[in-house]
Amino acid sequence: MSTRTDVEADVHDVHDRPADDRPPRARIAALDGVTWREVAFLLANLPVTLIGFVYAVVTVVVGAGLAVTVIGLPWLALGLAGARGLGRAERRRARALLGVRVDEPSPLPRSRGGVLAAMWARVKDPVAWRTVLYDFIRLPWGILTFTLTLVSLVVLWPLLPVITRALSNVDRALVRGLLSPSDELERRIAELESDRGVVVDTAAADLRRIERDLHDGAQARLVALAMGLGLAKEKLLEDPEAAATMVDEAHGEVKLALQELRDLARGIHPAVLTDRGLDAALSSVAARCTVPVKVSVDLDVRPAEAIEGIAYFTVSELLQNVSKHARARSASVEVWRTSDRLLLQVSDDGRGGARLDAGSGLRGLAERLGAVDGVFVVASPEGEGTTVTAELPWRPRQTTTRT
Repeated sequence: MSTRTDVEADVHDVHDRPADDRPPRARIAALDGVTWREVAFLLANLPVTLIGFVYAVVTVVVGAGLAVTVIGLPWLALGLAGARGLGRAERRRARALLGVRVDEPSPLPRSRGGVLAAMWARVKDPVAWRTVLYDFIRLPWGILTFTLTLVSLVVLWPLLPVITRALSNVDRALVRGLLSPSDELERRIAELESDRGVVVDTAAADLRRIERDLHDGAQARLVALAMGLGLAKEKLLEDPEAAATMVDEAHGEVKLALQELRDLARGIHPAVLTDRGLDAALSSVAARCTVPVKVSVDLDVRPAEAIEGIAYFTVSELLQNVSKHARARSASVEVWRTSDRLLLQVSDDGRGGARLDAGSGLRGLAERLGAVDGVFVVASPEGEGTTVTAELPWRPRQTTTRT
C-alpha cells in the first residue's frame, strides 16, 4: 500500500513540476510542429544554398567568360532557364516548411523572332536574375543558420523556438522579396511584350495585304491600260475608228483603276472617318452590307484617332462576316461610351455558331483589341444569331492648333 502511495506521489510531483524543470529530451519532444518544420528548413539551408551558389557561379561567371564566343549567349540563356526551376523548387520548400505563400511568376511570353530572340528573352528575364541573386547572397546565410540551429539543438535548446523563429523570419523575407512576382509590374511587362508582337504582326499583315491589292488590282489594270493606249497610238493614223474605240476602252479602265485605288485608300483609312467621325463612317459601311443594318452611335465627343480607327475596322470586319457567313436577315451596330471605355456591339439574327477558335477572323480581331487593352466577347449559340461585344479604352482626341 505504501508502494502505491509513493508512486502516486511521484506522479503528482512530475505533473506539478514547472515546464522548465522537465528533462531536455522531454522539453524538445514537446515543441510544436511549426518549430520542427522551421528547424528542418534551417538545417536544409546548407546543402540547398551550396547547390544554388555553385549553380549561380557556373551560370553567370562561365557565361560572362564565354560572352566573347558563340556559346556564351546560349550558355547564359540555358543557365537562367534552369535558375527559374531552382526558384520554383525553393518556393515549394518555403511553402511546405515555412508556410510562405507566394504566387508563381508569370511565364516568359512566347518569342516571335526565332531562336535568337528566345535566347535574348531568357537573358533579360528578371525572375531568373532575382533567383541568381538569391542563390548568391544565401551561401553565408545558409552556413550561419545551419550552425546556429545545430548548436541550439545540442546546447541552447531552451532558446530553440526563439532562435528558429527569428532565423526563419529572415528566410521568409528573402523568399518574398526575391522569389515572388513583382506584383502587377512584371505581369504587365510580359503582356506588353506579347501585345507588341501582335501589333507588329498585324502591321506586317496589313502591309502585305496592301501590296497584294496594289499588285493584283490597280497595278495590273494600269499595265493593261498602258498597253491599250500604246496600241491605240499605233492605230491612230491607220485606223482612227479602231483607235477611238481603244481610247474609249482605256477611259473605262482608268475609271475602274481609280475606283480600285479609292477602295484601297478607304481600306487604309477612310476619308469619311477622318472628316465626319464614326457615325457617318459606320453608316457608310452598313450601306455596303448585304443585309439591312441599323446603326446607333451615341458619342458626345470623338475618341482618339487610333481608338476611332480600331473601332471602325472592327465593326467593318464584323459586318463583312455577317455578309459572308451569318445568313442573317438583319443586323445592328451600337456604339456608346461608359466612363473610360468605348463599347461596340454588333448583332445579327443569323445561324450563330461563331467561335474564336474556329479558324475565322474573330481570333485576329480579339488579338488586335487585346494589344490596346481591349476586350472582345462573342456570344453565338447555334441557330440564335451572334452578338459580338468589344471594349476599347477611351482616350481623348488630341486637338491640334495651327500657328
